[in-house]
Amino acid sequence: MSDPLNVLSDKRQTGHDPPDDPRSVGWTRPQRVVLADERNPLPLDGGGTLQPVTVEFETYGELSPARDNAVLIFHALSGDAHAAGWCAAAGEGNRPWRKARPGWWDTAIGPGKAFDTSRYQVICANVMGSCYGTTGPSSINPATGQPYALSFPVVTVGDWVRLQVRLLDHLGIERLLGAAGGSLGGQQVIELGLAYPERVKGLIVLAASPRLSAQGLAFNTVARHAIATDPHFHGGNYYGQSEQPDRGLGIARMIGHITYLSETSMQAKFGRRLQDRERLGYTFDVDFQVESYLGHQAQAFGERFDANSYLYITKAMDYYDAANWGEGDLRAACRRAQGSWLVTSFTSDWLYPPWACRELVDALCANHRRVTYIDIESSYGHDAFLLEVETTEQLMRDFLAGVAGSGR
Repeated sequence: MSDPLNVLSDKRQTGHDPPDDPRSVGWTRPQRVVLADERNPLPLDGGGTLQPVTVEFETYGELSPARDNAVLIFHALSGDAHAAGWCAAAGEGNRPWRKARPGWWDTAIGPGKAFDTSRYQVICANVMGSCYGTTGPSSINPATGQPYALSFPVVTVGDWVRLQVRLLDHLGIERLLGAAGGSLGGQQVIELGLAYPERVKGLIVLAASPRLSAQGLAFNTVARHAIATDPHFHGGNYYGQSEQPDRGLGIARMIGHITYLSETSMQAKFGRRLQDRERLGYTFDVDFQVESYLGHQAQAFGERFDANSYLYITKAMDYYDAANWGEGDLRAACRRAQGSWLVTSFTSDWLYPPWACRELVDALCANHRRVTYIDIESSYGHDAFLLEVETTEQLMRDFLAGVAGSGR
């Protein structure tokens, strides 16, 4: 098909396999399905139900005749269903993410890659509460004809996984070959493995732990406070307004990016180098490169994400605790676990640090579950699960091949 935004086809320029490359899944287009309605509303952990619920998802590769080669990918906080290939829906509607862009995990999904789409069917769905196609606070409440805004119910990782299992039922997939995700996506993998242990053979958890630390909770609290106190937030009812709470959302994104990096990576990337100047300005304008970087991230994020969605997704992150399946005891919770597990941490990650990831590994080992744990040396911080491509791709490829050949 034609290139809707004149995408550069040279990998050296884009950093990704172009859509006509043999290792790319090519042009992709999202699908949508209603998975909860009046007859079958979705029960929520916080009480009550929600309907209707529409889910946006993408698939890559073909489902085998035995329907036993499916791999479910879970995205992190600001991700979406577009995990691989190039989005062909550019220019459709008024949503800023409708761009001809590579998927957020395109380095790992495609022919010959870790999630080899010549062998597996790969599925990725957008979480509930997001602004990327699945029902969330920016969706229209059928009872009022207006966006839900903060009348949207608080949702949890458990609610997300419950909805994902409905998607599997819709697709006719009884048992997944594998499930994989990093960060908040990794916590969804943990939840799937404990809530529906019979539905998945292999579970890949990257840079994620059974719960967020107190420090992580603190950063999320400050980020939500920045959004809620933006003068254009209007109690969440800013849809259709000329001014949006972009400043508060931008500050939240700045805070997030600081947690995604490490001191070593920030020093290497920026140090104390000045931005477009040779000497200090002695004003409150931008002096340092790190200031410019965070400002750019803030602006770019405000152009593609919804402030209310940021509130809902970070709250779900805060609430998640895998030990709830064992009434507060993680080892008891992991008695539910089945299948084979691959857990990786990264030495410089201080959002989901190695010691926290090992808590899951120790709990699985205490129950004699099959688990492989690797702590990967990296200076990239939390972002390492996306940036240490060569190492993680080899680990995931070998693990998934072993699960596929195990017959268990």
